[in-house]
Amino acid sequence: MSICSRRHALRSLAAATLLRFSAAAPEDAWAGLPGLLQEIRPPAFPDRDFDITGHGAKPDGKTDCTSAFRQAIEQAARAGGGRVVVPPGVFLTGAIHLRSNVNLHVRPEAVVRFSRDRRRYPRVLTRFEGMECMNYSPFIYALGQQNIAVTGEGTLDGQADCEHWWPWKGKAGCGWSKGEPSQQKARDALVALIERDVPVEKRIFGEGGYLRPMFIQPYRSTNILIDGITVTNSPMYEIHPVLCRNVTVRNVKVVSHGPNNDGCDPESCSGVLIDNCLFDTGDDCIAIKSGRNGDGRRLHTPSENIVIQGCTMKDGHGGVTLGSECSGGIRNVFAQDCQMDSPHLDRVLRIKTNAVRGGVIENVYLRNVDAGQVAAAAIEIDFFYEEGEAGRFSPVVRHIEVDHLRCRQSRNALSLRGFQHAPIQGVSLRNCTFDHTEKPNVIENVQGLSLEEVRINGQIVT
Repeated sequence: MSICSRRHALRSLAAATLLRFSAAAPEDAWAGLPGLLQEIRPPAFPDRDFDITGHGAKPDGKTDCTSAFRQAIEQAARAGGGRVVVPPGVFLTGAIHLRSNVNLHVRPEAVVRFSRDRRRYPRVLTRFEGMECMNYSPFIYALGQQNIAVTGEGTLDGQADCEHWWPWKGKAGCGWSKGEPSQQKARDALVALIERDVPVEKRIFGEGGYLRPMFIQPYRSTNILIDGITVTNSPMYEIHPVLCRNVTVRNVKVVSHGPNNDGCDPESCSGVLIDNCLFDTGDDCIAIKSGRNGDGRRLHTPSENIVIQGCTMKDGHGGVTLGSECSGGIRNVFAQDCQMDSPHLDRVLRIKTNAVRGGVIENVYLRNVDAGQVAAAAIEIDFFYEEGEAGRFSPVVRHIEVDHLRCRQSRNALSLRGFQHAPIQGVSLRNCTFDHTEKPNVIENVQGLSLEEVRINGQIVT
């Protein structure tokens, strides 16, 4: 098949998938889930092990093992693939760059501790808040690779705290004081570069810019597995696949309470399964994204065909969140059989956007979710996030279906705020129960709101 023919086939498949889910009845949409799951398959690896201690790594938590990780990965890649094994002990390292057909396997009682020395993270192509740039390497990174994994029951420790990495947010209360360096100047500069259409390779940051690196970020890669590990103390997003296809994240535990410490953020990805994970985070537990503003529109790559199931959400701004970086669009998202409960978890389902982000968010299905306490609205769709109406790209949010959600305590059951000129379209709730809600629903500029067997504080609402 020629390249042009292959591209045409992929476009046709994407169009057929979108048509299958658009405006479908909930039961019809869910009927397509088994087919989606069959298409998301984790990679397999040759039965070969490459122990990092064979390349000079020492489990003392002090010796710099960056070279040992690199050599073991290169040896595995030359051999055609296999497992790069981290045995029990504490191993200090800088950035780890994965290669095709390599599984970084962190055994139980092993800790990979990432250096606080910024020089250990050379500039690479990355995304910062949905904007492409050249910045510090993520701690675990891959660019243009296929068949890669991070597995095992060990721990990845980013060593971020209120003295390292987190103060760069520029937020009082976590090691930063007025007049000290923060990310704001560089963040504003990056926005300005994008507005001037400056090529990505000339958007150079890193040392002196204070844009924090991500933790795990495969970029433009295919066939990815992240399984079993514990991730803690991240500078920013923990698991952040970008422009990837066929991603499985399962049995992962994320505990990290710094600023922008999202748990798992698939961005402009297609075919993602997030299964049986625990999120206890300082920001959104799961946040689906697709690029910010002009950069998201330039790449024009949606996040689509995403399945979230069997997960537990504790602290966080939202359990399942879409946005706010959504300029490339988000579609065909399924979330089911999740548990959520914390006075520090703000929302069950959150969609956040505005007229600067724009984008189309559609075909979002949530069912069989049990939520104890959340601090804000159980379900929130907010077009007034940050810039609100101050832009030229009115967002589109449509076809949102929620079935069998129970929330035992919240401020509101629903907070749905669209624009008068661009209302939210087609929100449907069935068989949902909201107990101990403190305030009435907020419903502004919504077309096609359907409530069937929905109870708020014991009363049926329509």
